[in-house]
This record gives sequence, structure tokens and C-alpha cells, in this order.
Amino acid sequence: MRYRKGHREETRQHIIDIAARRFREDGVAAAGIAGLMADAGLTNGAFYTHFESKEDLVRQTLWAVQENNKSATMRALRDGASPEIWLRRYLSPQHRDNPGAGCIAAALSAEIARHPEETREIFHAGYEKFVELIAGTLPTGTPAERRATAQALYGLMIGTLQLARTLGPGVESDAILENGVRAGLLLIQAQETQRKPAP
Repeated sequence: MRYRKGHREETRQHIIDIAARRFREDGVAAAGIAGLMADAGLTNGAFYTHFESKEDLVRQTLWAVQENNKSATMRALRDGASPEIWLRRYLSPQHRDNPGAGCIAAALSAEIARHPEETREIFHAGYEKFVELIAGTLPTGTPAERRATAQALYGLMIGTLQLARTLGPGVESDAILENGVRAGLLLIQAQETQRKPAP
């Protein structure tokens, strides 16, 4: 059977899209090739037409998700929205309840830490991009100070979201998200206060 031009790339992207959702929902280890290909409507044999191994798929999926991130948080950061706006978009019940379409760092950071260096380097590149965007929205500080605060904020955001997801939807989980937003704003406020000249 002859396929139209571009069919191979479309199929590869379709597999990556399925993997991106399943990895974030179930974790990399729990998402087997057979299940991924079944979700994609393809045979197991077709997998190796597009990827050398499952680790190759993990790397390509990480790269694609980080490169094409269109989340509400990322849009707010790129648009230069205030810190409270992007903090609330990241630490929202909607983001908590939809890991399959959410931040790949919050979903997979602990697991990716155990993967080969090449995979971790791809993850690190996405981390650097996100930290740079956060730093760019901060109102005060030298580049080094903004980066340090952005690193702390990103860590706070990921940890808060992970904990809220562990508890699941509910009053306690919602409170964790809200307190994460407040803690993030206090962190930014503290940096601003430190830079104000003494009276």
C-alpha cells in the first residue's frame, strides 16, 4: 500500500501525542509499547518504523511537549502576565485534575531523574526555558537574582501541584493550591523588599 506524502510524519506525531498523554497520566514505566500502539490504532510492529526504542520515544516526546507547550500558564508567561495570573493558572484545580494535558515536569520529574543522561538533558533544556520565562516576568532584581527566584518558584509550583494531585480533588487539595499561590507571591514580594533601599 502506498501512503500519501507526509503520512509517515503524521503517524509518528500521532504516536508522540498519545505517548505524551499516557506518560503524564500513568508514568513512563506503566505505559507499555503495546498499550500505546493500541491507543494509537496501530500494530506493535509499526512502533519500530518510527522509534529505535521506548527510550527514544520518551526523548522525542519530552522534546515535542517542551517545544510546543501551549498551556495556559505558558501563554501567560509569554504574554508577560503578572506573576499572580500565571501562578493561578498553573496551580489551578483544572491543571491538577488533568495531568494528561498538563505540565510534564510535575508529572514526570521524579521518574525522569532515573533515566539516562541523554533523556535528562532534554528535560533540563525544557526546565531552563520555563525558568527563563518565569524570570522574565519578575518585576525586580538582577538577572542572577531573578533566575534564583524563578528556580525557587518553579520548584514550589511543581511540588505544590504534585501534592495536590496526591490528595485528589477536594477542600484540602484546593487549599494546598491556594496556599501555593500565596507562597509564590510572598517569595516574589520578599525579593522586592530586599532590593528596596533603607530609609
